[in-house]
Amino acid sequence: MLRIGDLSRSFREGQRVHRVLDHANAQIAAGEVVAIIGRSGSGKSTLLNLVSGIDRPDGGTIEFAGRMISALGEPERTLFRRKHVGFVYQLFNLLPTLDVEENVRLVLELNGVHGAAARERSRAALAEVGLGDRLHSAVDVLSGGEQQRVAIARALVHEPALLLADEPTGNLDQDSAREIVPLLRALAQRRSAALLIATHDPGLARSADRVLELIDGRLQTRAALGAPS
Repeated sequence: MLRIGDLSRSFREGQRVHRVLDHANAQIAAGEVVAIIGRSGSGKSTLLNLVSGIDRPDGGTIEFAGRMISALGEPERTLFRRKHVGFVYQLFNLLPTLDVEENVRLVLELNGVHGAAARERSRAALAEVGLGDRLHSAVDVLSGGEQQRVAIARALVHEPALLLADEPTGNLDQDSAREIVPLLRALAQRRSAALLIATHDPGLARSADRVLELIDGRLQTRAALGAPS
């Protein structure tokens, strides 16, 4: 489903060029859960931004379901992301002016689904994450774990084929993190969506089908945390 070929991305810091990704390669299948680990600043978030089309690489290719995403212009990448990608962030990124259901329904409305159909689908997604009774709650009265569940429902409500999660447990307590990990995996696999997770959380990484580590700008397969393959 997702092919990353010789992907490179650099950033200029004053007079210095910082190469974050250096001919990185990976393939991810539909329904597969892959964790990306690496030290802070190694390029995990940059990789997710490139895969989702938020950013463009300096070199290399990103191919998704046979479509060359890295060759698209910004408007086309925006439409691709809106339709095919779900994103879960560390800080939830919910809109405080909208209630729980409205936050989820907004994604459908951006994809042209409105009215009763949008309400039905957003409520079904919230029921899946255990928040069917909080539809009209303000998001700022929810716990961190509940806010992340809303974010997961929002990321999956439009049935994307690719789910990206950037440190999804990084802003949660241990109990909430332990609940979020299996939920993310189960919901992604129920939809046969590929799930790519950037994380510092060893428990979350161990729950993945594969672990890839970013070292010096390249992706290396790890048989287990702390033990290179």
